Amino acid sequence: MHITILAVGKLKEKYLKQGIDDYIRRLGPYAKVAVVEVPDEPAPETMSEAEIAAVKRAEGERLLGKLASDAYAIALAVDGKAMTSEAFAAKLDDLATYGKSKIAFIIGGSNGLSDEVLRRADFKLSFSSFTFPHQLMRLILLEQIYRAFKINWGEPYHK
Repeated sequence: MHITILAVGKLKEKYLKQGIDDYIRRLGPYAKVAVVEVPDEPAPETMSEAEIAAVKRAEGERLLGKLASDAYAIALAVDGKAMTSEAFAAKLDDLATYGKSKIAFIIGGSNGLSDEVLRRADFKLSFSSFTFPHQLMRLILLEQIYRAFKINWGEPYHK
């Protein structure tokens, strides 16, 4: 399986980079994992709805430009489907079983994902109703992907 994490913005925090690198290493026996960053759009603290939409559109174009045409796209979105770790593991297993070996998870910037990205998504996934920093979401996502593989392989880790 080939997993790509498409994310807006450059990761700067050393502790997050270390955690992400650790999970990518752990995932090595199960899947090829790549993290692809696209530049975030400069955005002041206060913006109009039109300015927010323009920022999301620009970031969305960059994300879609990196998304393989044959990838099964999973957008992380607050209004997506919430799942347990077991259900998420089953979803990944089903995708692999039915020939979807290229999966791209898409993480938007601080303003979220554009409508164009959400329309392209094959599935919308919600981790919570909470808002998480998009940089931290990469680590949380990779941990859950790793947990899913451990569940699917019947290996110890998941509790």
